[in-house]
Amino acid sequence: MGIMEEIKGSIERLSDAERAELRAWLIERDHVDWDAQIASGQLTGKLNELIAEAKTDRAAGKARAL
Repeated sequence: MGIMEEIKGSIERLSDAERAELRAWLIERDHVDWDAQIASGQLTGKLNELIAEAKTDRAAGKARAL
């Protein structure tokens, strides 16, 4: 049995409250990972093209301020 099957089996045995706690933890983990990816992209310049495109669209009236 692979690790994913073990995890799925364990999750199925959780109570509703435990599953809710796990879900909240996974969501928070995703947010932390996403923030780290964005920060890394900023440091390495990977977002520069997207930022420039957004600024061009804003100047052309294709976007609005948040």
